[in-house]
Formats: sequence, C-alpha cells, structure tokens
Amino acid sequence: MMIFKKIIICRLKYHKTNQPVNLKGKKIWITGASSGIGEALAYAFAREGAQLILSARNEKELERVKNNCTTPPSVKVLPLDIGDHDAIFVKAEKLIKEIGAIDVLINNAGLSQRSLAKDTDLSVTKRLLDVDLTGTIALTKAVLEPMIQQKSGQIIVVTSIMGKLGAPLRSSYAAAKHGLHGYFDTLRSELYDDGIRVLLVCPGYVRTNISINALVADGKNQGTMDEATEKGFTPEEVAAKIMKAMKNGKEEIVIAKGKVLLATYLKRFAPRLLSRMTRNAKTT
Repeated sequence: MMIFKKIIICRLKYHKTNQPVNLKGKKIWITGASSGIGEALAYAFAREGAQLILSARNEKELERVKNNCTTPPSVKVLPLDIGDHDAIFVKAEKLIKEIGAIDVLINNAGLSQRSLAKDTDLSVTKRLLDVDLTGTIALTKAVLEPMIQQKSGQIIVVTSIMGKLGAPLRSSYAAAKHGLHGYFDTLRSELYDDGIRVLLVCPGYVRTNISINALVADGKNQGTMDEATEKGFTPEEVAAKIMKAMKNGKEEIVIAKGKVLLATYLKRFAPRLLSRMTRNAKTT
C-alpha cells in the first residue's frame, strides 16, 4: 500500500496547477455529442460560456442537445460520421474557415464490441478501427495545424480502460483503444513546445448506450444494456471529472471503481495475477 500511496502523491504533485482556466468564448468541438458522455460534456462546457460545435451522426439528437444547452445560439450542430475519413477533412476545413482555430477538441465518438475474437468478422474489426482509432486520429490531424499556428490548444481523447488492458469480448475494441494511447502519448510529447496539451480519459463502466450499440461478431448491434454498464458512473459524473482534470492540467485520468480500478493496478504490478483473473471473470 505504501508504494501505491507514494505513486498517487507524486502524480498529484506533478499534475497540480493553480492557473485558472477561463473557457468563456473558447471554441470546443465535441464528437459523440448526441448522447451519453458527449451530451453531458456539452452541457458542462455550455455552462462555462464556451462556443460549442457538436458532432455525431444523428442530427435530430444533436439539435435536442443544442436546445437543452444554456446558450443555444452559441452552439453549432455539425453532423459527422467519424468513420468517414474523407468527410472529416472536408468538414473540418470548412468549419475552421468559418470560425477559426479550434481551442479544444474532445474526441468522444466511438463504438464498442461484444464478441469473441475467433468469431468476429474481419469487416467488424476494420469498422471498429476505422471509427475508434483512425477516425479519431483523422479529426485530430484535421484541426492540428491551426492549433499549432496559434500556439495553444487542448486535445481530449475519451479512450477506455480497454486502452490499458484487455478483456474477453473486446479484442478489436481494445486494439483500437490501445492504439489511441500510443498515438496520443506520442503526440503529447511532439506538441508540448507548441503549447498544445493532450488529456487521455480512461473510463470504466459508464451508464450510456455503449453496450446497446456495441457490435457483435457479424457487425450487428448487440441491442441490450449490459448489467455492469447499467451500474456504472453517470455521464454527468464522468463529465465533471473530465472538466476537473482539464482545468488541473492532467495528462491522463482513470475513471473507474471496484474490480475495474483494481485491474489497472494489477496490470502494472501483478500482470500474471490479472491474466488469471481475466480468464475466470464473467465479462459482458
């Protein structure tokens, strides 16, 4: 326990900042904003007076979120399929010409998986990688140059606990999330002198539609809510933790509890024990 305590104290000292963060008027682009964590983030940033760009595939739901924000006139709806990489660059270029450089990009859109690796069609794996990994990278690259030119910006990436370890029924999803960690850890180092900061957010179970929309072996949606997901954090709780981490200048946060949180420590300090536990765990 002493080593855990020292690690936590060191991390707090390293990340602590007393600089106030004023988000009023900042241009913040949130993907996956039609529900769940993205929707909760939209409301949280709207209360701070930010200028929002909300993206997802469902334009009707985006309009609903916009109208529920405290200042709808400061919210722009921009429908976007993060898996359509060509459209990402076209829409981002048009947006930046219209409003200028993005101050904060929140990569939150994504798909999950509920199928064994041996049963999962390769097309499903490609879809998960196209959306969760390549789509996120593409959108980041699309907004990066103006951020570099203005010497400031923040990129927030909502990954997953699956970006730090693996579990049954999540093979392709975990591959995509692990890829995000590798890419954005590298990007953080490369862009530090350009005034651009990167925050990786690693949630465990969150009470959203992620398991309902998760892809099964043949590419169809699972269509049901997992028990663990239903008992997870609320999107509002996660949004509040993301906002706090951003304001405190953190580089990575884990939002988890119970066995899921324990697993992240076991992965680092007792990987063989975690492997044994994972083999015997009931995963949904």
